[in-house]
Amino acid sequence: MIDTQDLNHCREAIKHGSLSFYAASHLLPKRVRDPALALYAFCRLADDEVDLKTDKTGSVLALRDRLDLVYAGRPRNAAPDRAFTAVVEDFEMPRALPDALLEGLAWDAEERRYQTLSGVFDYSARVAAAVGAMMTVLMGVRDPDALARACDLGVAMQLTNIARDVGEDALEGRLYLPLDWLVEVGIDPEAFLFNPKPRPEIQRLTKRLVSEANRLYYRSEAGIGALPIACRPGIWAARLIYAGIGKELGRMQYDSISARAHTSKAQKLGWLAQSASFASASVLMPKSAVVYAQPLPEVAFLVNATATERPYSRGMDLLDTLASLEASRRTA
Repeated sequence: MIDTQDLNHCREAIKHGSLSFYAASHLLPKRVRDPALALYAFCRLADDEVDLKTDKTGSVLALRDRLDLVYAGRPRNAAPDRAFTAVVEDFEMPRALPDALLEGLAWDAEERRYQTLSGVFDYSARVAAAVGAMMTVLMGVRDPDALARACDLGVAMQLTNIARDVGEDALEGRLYLPLDWLVEVGIDPEAFLFNPKPRPEIQRLTKRLVSEANRLYYRSEAGIGALPIACRPGIWAARLIYAGIGKELGRMQYDSISARAHTSKAQKLGWLAQSASFASASVLMPKSAVVYAQPLPEVAFLVNATATERPYSRGMDLLDTLASLEASRRTA
């Protein structure tokens, strides 16, 4: 059980740090909403530790140690750590899922760029689809088809984030658009980062990324019907709210450099109202064959780790990445 004071701390952190999820969480049943707030608070903390700190390598290694303590049942004396430990214990959360998130953050610390869309999917699987898989566990669902669709939704959300933040990321020296896309339209990545001004070519690539996100949003819908009825409105709301950011980008001609796309409170309330009626309607909907679509190759490891009861062993890719970070820290 999550301590009440720890839960209140997590709720405030999400209220001010992740408005889209906070809005959607109101439609989740309390038995899922409370652990979800704890989960998102820990993930938010992890993301901020790497994103906002100068010593990103040190932050990733510190997060590894904090995660080790969580899974040992001896969390740091901090509300998000204690709350997440309770979630791990109550739901038997597969270690591979937060480890995947840690690996994605380690890639950020390495300032990786991605040659292809598949590479962007690899990154999105770790920093977003892993969270979607963890949310599915909180709902008591480990069916591989439902997990695959949850991962579709997570990747779609991350693609939306990338499309919305092209300008902000560029100012920080970060680039998540596929490098081969940039080559196709004649843009040198280093030149763009040196002077990230709005260009029609970048707007076309942003639109292309939003289109990829929309394809996955539509595919994810089939999995929502595989969730418990009480959980469906909250996940449907999250799907509509995040996809709404892509629609705002469309209204901005996909220029996410001059301004940042925002959805209004009125829009969020409209999507919440629409989602609240989704549960009763979804009971009558026929099961879509799309639910059985194969998972994206880049998220298959998440589905396999969650749907099976295999003994846990930390992946060699993650171990190699962490060892590389430790080595670079020693020689810095």
